[in-house]
Amino acid sequence: MADMFNSIQWRNADGPMAEQSAEVIRTLLRHGHEAYWVGGCVRDEYMGRRVSDMDITTSALPEVTCSIFPKVIPTGIKHGTVTVLMGEQAFEVTTYRVESGYEDHRHPTEVSFVREVKEDLRRRDFTMNAMARGIDGTWVDPFDGRADIDKQLIRCVGDARLRFREDALRMVRCIRFASVFGFSIAPHTWRGILSERDTIGWIALERIRSEFEKIMAGPSPLRGLEMFVRSGLHARMKVPFPYTGHDKDTIAAIDRIGPEQSWIRWSLLLLSCGISAQEAERLLRLWTFSNRQREAIVKLLKLHESYMQLPGDREAHIRIDWIRLVLAQGAEAAHSWLSMQKALQETGTASISWDRIKQLERWQQDLLIRSLKDLAITGSELLEALGKPGGPWLGELLGQLLEKAAAGDLNNDKESLIDEAKRVVIHNEGI
Repeated sequence: MADMFNSIQWRNADGPMAEQSAEVIRTLLRHGHEAYWVGGCVRDEYMGRRVSDMDITTSALPEVTCSIFPKVIPTGIKHGTVTVLMGEQAFEVTTYRVESGYEDHRHPTEVSFVREVKEDLRRRDFTMNAMARGIDGTWVDPFDGRADIDKQLIRCVGDARLRFREDALRMVRCIRFASVFGFSIAPHTWRGILSERDTIGWIALERIRSEFEKIMAGPSPLRGLEMFVRSGLHARMKVPFPYTGHDKDTIAAIDRIGPEQSWIRWSLLLLSCGISAQEAERLLRLWTFSNRQREAIVKLLKLHESYMQLPGDREAHIRIDWIRLVLAQGAEAAHSWLSMQKALQETGTASISWDRIKQLERWQQDLLIRSLKDLAITGSELLEALGKPGGPWLGELLGQLLEKAAAGDLNNDKESLIDEAKRVVIHNEGI
């Protein structure tokens, strides 16, 4: 009997996670219930991809699972899912179930528990996700998920239209898997997307954005973007992507940017579609982007627009113009913009030459200070030194001092800054 409970060896999962999940399965088996690893962890292990979490499916009812383990969180007990804490790991354990009544094209209104693991797998989205594996290595693969993986094919379980009608987000997930894995979409599955694409309007934008971020952080974002537009899903979201075409060389630069710099990829996408920084700000808010990522994208686009608007007859002033842009949008935006220009150089659409890119990089690196907080004097100290009441002029004056100190034209010490401030006040009586 002991040999029956020896676990298979996971090649792509963290050792402690694999062992603790195996202990959850052993415990369920010892109590007379069936239990298997299921879904993404089984798929990723077969594909040789890193396994990030390990879900378990079981014949045990959720109340029974709760009674077996000392530490359980009833996260979705109504729908059969509980979270079992084992050691320092947490595992979702879900009772075999079937679902029905998807009134909002996302959540089932009725869940029924079943006794057969194959019935549970039948409700899942794609064949590659409808696989389970026992602790002894037994495969439960009734819809040929492994064969489809070998063929590099995304295929719905059963009727594609029904699967997408049940959960419209599956259409975006289908494109995401195809893009990230480099797989093709089976013809009947693609036809299912085209038939049910109007239902995407039911799905919360944060869900779509989450899937799309995975596309943009994947190895082939352009492939995912092309499929998303070709499917027509982009025009049917609650807040549609205002796509009317794109500059092919600009969008091609996305592949020259690493996935760890996804905000630059997003900026290139928006830039290639002719979307301004102001419009991008509005759309990114509606698409539920985080404040941090939205600001990074918008600042980069603003810097690009400002640079492109610099007058051509100010070549002699390009250094100070660049310093002003860096100070206005921040060093991170400037660094991202230069990375974007390098990527655009490779596709032949950069706004500036390689020599100018290197020149701007040197000027940015040579900046002595980068923001008002680096200035050796505060606004209140400046008011006291000048003996003047506050007003809008103060911000303008601080900006002038910052610009000169950053460029190295003025020492960043309190005495030098006060002397320069007095000179400016005397010269500009309007201040």
